Amino acid sequence: MRQPLIIAISIIILAMLVAVPWVAPYFYIFIATEILILGLFAASFNLVFGYTGMLSFGHAAFFGVGAYATAMLLQSLQWPLLACLAVSVGAGGLLALVIGFLSVRLDQVYFAMLTLAFGMMVFAVVHQWRSVTNGSDGIAGFAVTSFGLGLNLTLGDPAVYYLVVLCIVVLASTLLYLICRSSFGLILRAIRQNPERVAFCGLNVRSYRLAAFTVAGAFAGLAGGLMAPFLRIASPELVHWSMSAEPVLMTILGGSGYFLGPFFGAGMFVLLETWITSMTHAWMLVLGIVLALMVMFFRRGVLGTMLDWWTERK
Repeated sequence: MRQPLIIAISIIILAMLVAVPWVAPYFYIFIATEILILGLFAASFNLVFGYTGMLSFGHAAFFGVGAYATAMLLQSLQWPLLACLAVSVGAGGLLALVIGFLSVRLDQVYFAMLTLAFGMMVFAVVHQWRSVTNGSDGIAGFAVTSFGLGLNLTLGDPAVYYLVVLCIVVLASTLLYLICRSSFGLILRAIRQNPERVAFCGLNVRSYRLAAFTVAGAFAGLAGGLMAPFLRIASPELVHWSMSAEPVLMTILGGSGYFLGPFFGAGMFVLLETWITSMTHAWMLVLGIVLALMVMFFRRGVLGTMLDWWTERK
């Protein structure tokens, strides 16, 4: 009974997202754009955590590298956005391949700590390599002049850029969904549940973990590539290891292991943050309390709790 409900929810949400530029003011278009990008970022993390069972605290490294790749290409070479995003995907995937090769042989807390250490190293490089990254000032002042494929789009218009982000996120999410539903995705779930049994069946657990980590890094790089033109800057904050906490929180909040869970979590996180910051200066304290309560009372995430409630009713 859950599959029809998920399909219905997906169709309703997609219809609402398509209608945003025509019914909402620019402020909410900005909010919706941020939710889509962070949702893709969290969904890439969910492939590693929710499906494979690996808790990574360095996922922001791939997100930030993707943002810097797009920003540098737009500023220096004025490449079309689509070409910049392709490089961001490659940069995120390549960095994930290198870090994953050194990390996936470890399990649980050791893997988490090693990815955190690599995330801190990437941040240090971005922050200190001023001749390339412009240090703490970041890379700004670039313009998105063209999209590519011969399309003449006014990407400086927030509504147009939102629709571009929506199309790319939907396509990327569809590809990610097909990966999760494939035999590869089934093996990842088996590894999460019992890696010893998978290894006993003759499969190389480390290779599958490395593949999942690399694919997740590529999608995180794509999300970062979309974020740089949205913010008009690529700054070290996007690479900071504290940024890695956001996809963790969004995934758990929405429901880890559920494909749409990270998108639900991203929506709730951004909306709560926007609402609370407009109410009080102590927004971090209030946001932390609210999110902690939600995680405590929605043990399976908001989406998981909704699906459980629907199943019980039926």
